[in-house]
Amino acid sequence: MTDQELKRSVEEELNWERDIKSPTKVGVGVKDGIVTLSGHVESYTEKLAAEEAATRVAGVKAIVNELDVRLPFSSERTDEDIARAAANALDWTTAVPRDQIKVTVNGGWIILRGVVPWYFQKLAAEAAVRDLFGVKGVRNLIDVQPSVNRAVVKSSIEEALKRDAEIDAKSITVETSGSKVILKGKVRSWFEKQEAERVAWRAPGVAKVENAIDVAA
Repeated sequence: MTDQELKRSVEEELNWERDIKSPTKVGVGVKDGIVTLSGHVESYTEKLAAEEAATRVAGVKAIVNELDVRLPFSSERTDEDIARAAANALDWTTAVPRDQIKVTVNGGWIILRGVVPWYFQKLAAEAAVRDLFGVKGVRNLIDVQPSVNRAVVKSSIEEALKRDAEIDAKSITVETSGSKVILKGKVRSWFEKQEAERVAWRAPGVAKVENAIDVAA
């Protein structure tokens, strides 16, 4: 697939994505399979939706998301209001350990810091705040430190990859070193590469995942 063909495919997927209000405001550039999204959208949710849409397109090797979030005037909120709403959202999220996450807000951007024992808790914290009214972006700086220091079982990750219908497990190799996982091989899409990483993070005891998987042209 040429860069021009890939560009058209990404644009069509953006038009198909219902969470993007104005797809025409999203610019798409492609060079050597790397997609750059530019322009502006009205919410952080739209920015993420555009990135997810591009991820789904076959042939995309990587994505650079340069979309700017420009909130409508009616959506503007003070940092104090956003911080209060974010703290409340985290308190109501059962997957996030209470008092483990610290929230700061600067210019509409939420910064999350803290330490959790599971990667899904890091994701849950971000999911709890990213769709809040007035948010322009989220920086998730939460560290994952397993409560039990033990070696990750390589075979359990390999079996999990085989069970995932979105992944060609035969093309991926798994290496482990203590609590670190290294993924290698070649897959068909950027989405498949990300899915393999998500699977690896779900294994007990994982503190770090190094994703060295290549995306086929």
